[in-house]
Amino acid sequence: SRGIKMETIKINKWKNIVILGAFVMLLGACGSKAKEDNSLSRVQESKELTVATSDTLFPSSYYNDDNQLVGYDVDVAKEVAKRMGVSIQFKEYNVDGQVASLTRGEADFAANDFGLSGDRGEKFRLSEPIKHSFDSMIVRKSDDSGIASLDDLAGKKAAGEPNTSYMKLAEEYGAKLVTYDNATNDQYLTDVANGRTDVILNDYYLQKMSVAALPDIPVKILEDVYFNPNETGFLFAKDNQALHDEVDRVLKEMKADGTLKEISEKYFQTDVSVPSDKEIQKVEK
Repeated sequence: SRGIKMETIKINKWKNIVILGAFVMLLGACGSKAKEDNSLSRVQESKELTVATSDTLFPSSYYNDDNQLVGYDVDVAKEVAKRMGVSIQFKEYNVDGQVASLTRGEADFAANDFGLSGDRGEKFRLSEPIKHSFDSMIVRKSDDSGIASLDDLAGKKAAGEPNTSYMKLAEEYGAKLVTYDNATNDQYLTDVANGRTDVILNDYYLQKMSVAALPDIPVKILEDVYFNPNETGFLFAKDNQALHDEVDRVLKEMKADGTLKEISEKYFQTDVSVPSDKEIQKVEK
């Protein structure tokens, strides 16, 4: 009787271990299912890409005279959707809103001249580069805003959207930050011209096009002060790898067949799909 009882205890013990092991496996399976990447299949099933953008960043994302949303990033995104066989819908936010829309799952990716800097790379992933560029500074024509190098930013009033890499760099060099919420280019440039602000740090090609589009505002790009060679592309949530990889495949195809070059020259009058040959200073952002 004692032997039978002990054997029964042993059997029950092993049953518990087996049951517990099965429960752990079930939890693991549930965990795997919860992390399943359906980012691409969701787009394919809905036949629609939802893209976050700003609509105020000329010439990457803006409304033209016919009230159509256009721009380099916008047109590249439209071509990606076309080649994927889906429609495209744009949702407009400021920079912080675009990033938050990815976290909340409101957008499939963001198209607004995005690069990866700071801790953004821990939470998001960037597509194949669609633009190779570098940074520069817009200053007043009359006196260069008293700036001849990055070191001269100390005490100057730097204009930009909050939490961007450009504003963080300006702050590191001692500038006083004047923040805007999705403001238009004419407001930015006018404020530099009239002394409300002194300088705008941003992408060289965006600044070049903005200054050319508003020739009556007495500002300019500070000559020969170019820094931070960089690449920009579409921004994805880190978990959306399947969609990211498919968009990368399409972008590589567009670069190989010359489509990226064609769209680039339409908006920048130069090919930004390849690196520049200008001398560019490397600084930390």
